[in-house]
Amino acid sequence: MSSPVDLSAPAGAYDAFLPAAVQTSREQRLWSPADGALPSLYLGHGAPPLLDDPLWIDQLFAWGQGLPKPKAILIVSAHWEQAPISLSAHGANTPLVYDFGGFARRFFTLQYNTPDAGTLAATVRSKLADTTPVHQHTTRGLDHGAWIPLMIMYPLGDVPVLQLSMPTEDPAALVAIGGRLRELREEGVLIVGSGFMTHGLPYLTQDAVMGRTLPGWSADFDQWAAEALAQGDVETLARFRSQAPGMPYAHPTAEHFLPLFVTLGAAGNPEKPVDTTIEGFAFGLSKRSIAVS
Repeated sequence: MSSPVDLSAPAGAYDAFLPAAVQTSREQRLWSPADGALPSLYLGHGAPPLLDDPLWIDQLFAWGQGLPKPKAILIVSAHWEQAPISLSAHGANTPLVYDFGGFARRFFTLQYNTPDAGTLAATVRSKLADTTPVHQHTTRGLDHGAWIPLMIMYPLGDVPVLQLSMPTEDPAALVAIGGRLRELREEGVLIVGSGFMTHGLPYLTQDAVMGRTLPGWSADFDQWAAEALAQGDVETLARFRSQAPGMPYAHPTAEHFLPLFVTLGAAGNPEKPVDTTIEGFAFGLSKRSIAVS
């Protein structure tokens, strides 16, 4: 399912969405301990043209509004692979990383100013530093895997955001990292893995990008992942390189699928069956996104 995308006015759908969304966001209820642990999320973050897709914008915004507003957000993006584990700069108005090319100038001028996330950074270090080194960056900002979906889900920019690097491509190790962070959910922190359920950019045709056809490798991988998630089958998901249909076309490199394992690790039970929150396809790629309690 995809909505008409107008690429003639970059971020035009976002501009149209923003006034009403800001008003709605001002009325969003804040998380309290009585709410219990927030879910952990895995979402498809698209690319700058997500901001031209009114359906996808509405889906992400409704998802964010359906939760109590978190005290802070910790996000792992496909676009920051670095070991040892590293944290983004946590000062107020953390800069953005415009880590893309070939798009309209407008996308390089967008801003998403968020509050200081120093308290969250200290807490994350305390959860991880006894078993692994944690490097604190002083200038590294939020990449587009973080700021593009979050500026839709939380358009006021009033929630502290901290980004955590992805230090390995080993699914089991990423599940373990998520597990170390699980208790943050009970403190009102929203843990987000940001990727894309399929990401075979080199194999997309113009017809697929325009929504006229759906690549078989994208549909097949998406269906396989949906079935494994519905069964809580983390072991099968971890063997995606060798067992998933549509490979290696669905993920010629793995970084957009791997944040899923941090999400699953941060869940109360990584093997709990998972329901999909957002599904469908954009530009031929699967938007499947999940919440795990």
